[in-house]
Amino acid sequence: MVIAMRAHLPLRLTRAAAFSAVCVALAAFGHLAAGGSGPRAWAVTTGGVTITAVASALAGRERSTVAIGAALTAAQLFLHELFAFGDPSGISLTAHPHGQGLGESLGMLLAHLTATLITGWWLARGEAALWSLLQAAKERWSAGLRLFPPPAVPSVPRAAPPRAPRLPVRRPLRHIVSRRGPPLPAA
Repeated sequence: MVIAMRAHLPLRLTRAAAFSAVCVALAAFGHLAAGGSGPRAWAVTTGGVTITAVASALAGRERSTVAIGAALTAAQLFLHELFAFGDPSGISLTAHPHGQGLGESLGMLLAHLTATLITGWWLARGEAALWSLLQAAKERWSAGLRLFPPPAVPSVPRAAPPRAPRLPVRRPLRHIVSRRGPPLPAA
């Protein structure tokens, strides 16, 4: 039986930092690759801090692939809009200040979704591996503790259980015939 484990603060922060680093790096690279001038330092910092705060609140237990994908999609949309806010090239999914057509924004959307699906699957596999390692470590730790049981507490000696009455020894019957060997042929 597998008991659901909870993550304490150091593990929560580590997982949140990893998730945030993947999200911010993916969004910044995508923004730069799409022809943006690169996100501003304040946007990267704001995005990283925001995503880390939200991720640490959600990092208390193992998450499914769907939950990770949904969180990653929302984070990518947030970061994309944040990075586009101060970018003079104006690459944005929702606002089209320089007359971008549907084709450009649809291409950007598809690029984000493709990257999000691949990265979400990758993060979900890492999540499953992390929790299986933690479960195995927990089982090994508890098995190690069972090797050294606590010292026995001296107890009051118990009285010996009553003995069953002895049955009399039976002597063999006098009229028993004992024949050893093969049977005689029929005549």
